[in-house]
Amino acid sequence: MKYQLGEFVRFVDERREGYITKIFNDEMVGVTGEDDFEIPVMVNNLTRVHGHSSNPSFEKTTTETASNGVNFIEKGVFAAAIPDLNKGSVVHFYIINETSYQLLATLKTNLAAIFKGEFSGIVAAQSSTKVFSASLAELDLWPTFHFQALFYTSLNKPLVKPLVFDMKFRAKDFSGSKQLTPLIKQQGWLFRLDEPELVLNAEKIKESFFKSSEEKQAIEKPAKEVDLHIEKLRDDHDFLDKQEMMQIQLDHFRKNLDAAIVHKLESIVFIHGAGNGSLRHEIHKIVSKHPQVKTFMDARKEKFGYGATEVFFK
Repeated sequence: MKYQLGEFVRFVDERREGYITKIFNDEMVGVTGEDDFEIPVMVNNLTRVHGHSSNPSFEKTTTETASNGVNFIEKGVFAAAIPDLNKGSVVHFYIINETSYQLLATLKTNLAAIFKGEFSGIVAAQSSTKVFSASLAELDLWPTFHFQALFYTSLNKPLVKPLVFDMKFRAKDFSGSKQLTPLIKQQGWLFRLDEPELVLNAEKIKESFFKSSEEKQAIEKPAKEVDLHIEKLRDDHDFLDKQEMMQIQLDHFRKNLDAAIVHKLESIVFIHGAGNGSLRHEIHKIVSKHPQVKTFMDARKEKFGYGATEVFFK
């Protein structure tokens, strides 16, 4: 029995239930309950709770099509990443088709040169279709998305070139504020797939070559100690959920890490706090794999305890 991220399940042999927040393989998944702890569970020890959907409104799509060419919409194909209403760490990806064309669409993923077909089908005119689910906590492990679509209409319209789009998501893609997505009418992150062709302004390009170095934007030198506490980064932190806070903190961390490398600093201290250790863990995971990092350690325990990490560069 195959489960999907965001499904609500109940344990067979104990009084416990929760949402699937991780899929290890066909035989084991991770289930997160009300206590926000994720427990690895064999799928044969779970049962679905019928009538309990991760977000029923997502499954509804409009099927309006243009009956004539008077109000025919040519552009408007998006990918939307929308947090699950019950577990915000899980996001569901949708293809949103605001055009008057039918889309014959496919989604294939590539992870470590292993390709997997995730979706194929028709996305009706002015409708949306769910194509993939993933956990934001495992963003570094996400595959590359390969999206293709053919545009179809029975009306007298010129041929439209097939849409081919590759996406590799990074933390910065989710660092901005969510917005109301078209058709689905839920808060999420929106990515345009059919951007209009870029028209280059030759004069402006020419002018940019003659700008003085002072006019060109420089990377600001970071402080020796960078405070990552959310209240230091955002005034509206009371309105952010845990995942949004984490993304903002990691985005600020990466920005200052890159700036420290550009300015050839010997080391930099990141103050992340003790807390539950999740931010510290993410920072250590990133710097441990960074080619420009020589080593890292807890910074000045007498001052910060385990609430700060000092990163040393090669």
